Amino acid sequence: MIKKVKIIDTFGFFFRSYFALPPLKSRNGFPTGLLTGFLRFVQQIEKQSSDDTLIFFALDSPEKSFRADIDINYKANRPPAPEDLKKQLPIAIEWLELMGYATLIEKGFEADDIIASIAFIAKNKGLEVEVLSHDKDLIQLIDNNVYLTDPLKKKKMDKKACFEKYGVEPEYFTQYQALIGDSADNILGVKGIGPKTAQVLIQTYKTIENIYNNIENIEKKRVQKLLLDSKDNAYMSLKLVTLRTDVYNSLPFDRYEKVINPFEKIKNELVTYEMESFLKNKDIVKKENKLIFNAICLDTKDKLKTVLSKIPKKTIIAFDTETTGLNDREDTLVGFSFCFNKKETYYVPLAHNYLGVGEQLSKEDAKEALELLFSYKIVGQNLKFDLKFVEKFLNKKNLPIENDTMILAWLIDSTRSVGLDKLSYFYFDHKMIAYKDTVKKGETFASVYIEDATKYAGEDAFITYLLYYRLLEEFENLEIQKLLNNARDLEIPILKVLQKMEQNGIKVDNSFLEDFKKEVETDLNQLTQTIYTIAGHKFNINSTKQLGVVLFDELDLQIIKKTKTGYSTDEKVLNALKDDHEIIVKLLEYRELFKLFSTYIKPLLTLSKLNDDHKIFTSFIQTGTATGRLSSKDPNLQNIPAKSNYGKKIREGFIAQEGNIFIGIDYSQIELRLLAHFSEDEVLLKAFNNNEDIHLATATKLFGTEAKEKRHIAKTVNFGLLYGMGSKKLSQTLDISTKEAKIIIDNYFLAFKSIKAYMRTIEEKTEELGYSETLLGRRRYFDFENANGMQLAAFKRESVNAVFQGSAADLIKLSMLEIDNLIQKNNLEAKILLQIHDELIFEVAKEKADEYKNIFENIMKNIVKLKVPLDCSVNIGYSWGDLK
Repeated sequence: MIKKVKIIDTFGFFFRSYFALPPLKSRNGFPTGLLTGFLRFVQQIEKQSSDDTLIFFALDSPEKSFRADIDINYKANRPPAPEDLKKQLPIAIEWLELMGYATLIEKGFEADDIIASIAFIAKNKGLEVEVLSHDKDLIQLIDNNVYLTDPLKKKKMDKKACFEKYGVEPEYFTQYQALIGDSADNILGVKGIGPKTAQVLIQTYKTIENIYNNIENIEKKRVQKLLLDSKDNAYMSLKLVTLRTDVYNSLPFDRYEKVINPFEKIKNELVTYEMESFLKNKDIVKKENKLIFNAICLDTKDKLKTVLSKIPKKTIIAFDTETTGLNDREDTLVGFSFCFNKKETYYVPLAHNYLGVGEQLSKEDAKEALELLFSYKIVGQNLKFDLKFVEKFLNKKNLPIENDTMILAWLIDSTRSVGLDKLSYFYFDHKMIAYKDTVKKGETFASVYIEDATKYAGEDAFITYLLYYRLLEEFENLEIQKLLNNARDLEIPILKVLQKMEQNGIKVDNSFLEDFKKEVETDLNQLTQTIYTIAGHKFNINSTKQLGVVLFDELDLQIIKKTKTGYSTDEKVLNALKDDHEIIVKLLEYRELFKLFSTYIKPLLTLSKLNDDHKIFTSFIQTGTATGRLSSKDPNLQNIPAKSNYGKKIREGFIAQEGNIFIGIDYSQIELRLLAHFSEDEVLLKAFNNNEDIHLATATKLFGTEAKEKRHIAKTVNFGLLYGMGSKKLSQTLDISTKEAKIIIDNYFLAFKSIKAYMRTIEEKTEELGYSETLLGRRRYFDFENANGMQLAAFKRESVNAVFQGSAADLIKLSMLEIDNLIQKNNLEAKILLQIHDELIFEVAKEKADEYKNIFENIMKNIVKLKVPLDCSVNIGYSWGDLK
């Protein structure tokens, strides 16, 4: 049943898309920029439209509209459309029809009138109406159930947004337009009346007619005269801007069918215009299968026992938990769900606590059931979370698992969203029950009715079960068995290591941080007063608007960049101005200090006081980056600055527990060593194999006798080129001219010819295959076929970076896994606490530090055999700050 109507301002989008994209062409020279934008747009609206949404494409008639009879000059000053655009328009319209979309066009009317008529009919039928357009002429349609969305900017325009932007309500917008006119459409309006005056008039008198009926009451004589001089134009303009809602008497919405797999229907056309790659994108091609399952509640021991007895041996079971919250140290298990076939899914309630709650399984019976379930092959979505609660409930560690669908999906494509709801829609065109609809604000899952919980929790397990097998099919179809092995042998075991690291936590010295907080507050206050003195008055330093006024209006500094809301004062702008005025250096100091204070010092103190051990518990995200690096959140401990004095001091606040000490082992120049390994460059191989200073060796090749003085330049170039650093960035980093930077880069590649050749090989191979690969065969995909010029350049840079940063991530994970296995096997008095990119931080028994340091370092140095040796720097200390 149709609940929503979505109407597209088709030509408006075509024109905007054409001018937004570069001039793309097929191999035979036919323009395809508009067509590419059109396909992306259809992809977008299909992804965002549910099954109860009907989509209309409104088109302009080639004949003159009735407005030309009102004013012969209407739209007379519009320039002709570019030839390339005109070539693509009929093709795009034909594709719409072939796809099966409802396209409406009427002689003598504009698309806006068609949109207005559809919206009018749909609104009166009680349907929600979304108009996709950036054309302000359509604002007059906005009502309680009608709103506008700009499809490119993704901004919604409703009643509130209309008034905030224009100062008038949507129902009076035509009156406002009639006053100010529209030069684009050659609508005259009232000459001399601008938006601000028009706002006041409409807010006071509402309509053009009422304005003229009260002309004598208008205080400003100039405004009176302007209105009287242009009275005829005002009324004519009102006719021109008012949209017709009577193009259709009615529309049989129920007779229009939902479009399924639109791109399949233009398959031959896409091949003809060399755009068949769109057919490979599962985001575009809709799936027709419907997911039907039976969610069953197992609230007694007998019911649960009956189901468990039916599970065959060697069965894969999809498992999921429901909890009172996300903190495994404080929150508890409310229930769990599981699924082992494509028909039924089960929910076991344990701790629902609303008034009149029915039967639930006892804790003892639940433990017995969980023990049995985990004797099978368990798969799940983000199992690291579930394992923490189950192991806490069972008072057990290291429960075995088979696989994690979130990790499998990420291994297939590390650039996409891997949440269960997104994957469900991606693979099955299935929208899951919204969590927000199940758990009301301020409540926990324990307050959800068991009947609702059964559907919600059961669906999670059911989708996970289906998803697991669909992902296995995709691994097979893409012929990437190596990646499936990567999941089994590395990523899933690493999941268990990360679980332990998160539960270990790291201790904080509260007294130290309290003192440091006071010190930073004092420094911040002093900086604030200094900035006020330089500026000549107080203002909100954290306000972009107020700071912009001080810098560019009052101090008259050079305007580097403007935004829609005023002057930009971002870090790039301030760095560009740091030599122009003394206030800039102080502002940069203030921002760095304020960020450390607000992002780290205060939150860390708050978090450390939540438990008696004063520990911080971060969460490691395994699927959060496209390169494979781990990331950290709540709090993000990987981003604490290591180079600034304040950042170093924050790290001093992290301390080992009594009787213990920290070991920090950091891979030295890991990405450069990987570059030497992959490129087989003679200079790099020789330098690393002879244990030479690699940056000095590079400087010698580049600068000869000046090598020692210019080692820092060589170091910047060595690391920068791996991240796609160009001459502009190098010039900014080294504070030299762009010309000098370009000469250095050119000389670098002349000296290291095999490096440039290897990087070009990565770019070419990635463009050919659509992905780059790491040392262990992990892939990162790039959509080269649909990239514009800027994206193409970015993809080439990122493809190179993905190889080296991704391979470095492979090595650190291999090391973590082997070290953890050694710790468990030999019951070593050691824990892995943190992973900070290429560094591992351990907490060990103080008397064992030297012994363990040598063991762990040896593992990391020999984790794989490269063409150059792996090297590490090792530090021991009582605080994190002591390790560097």
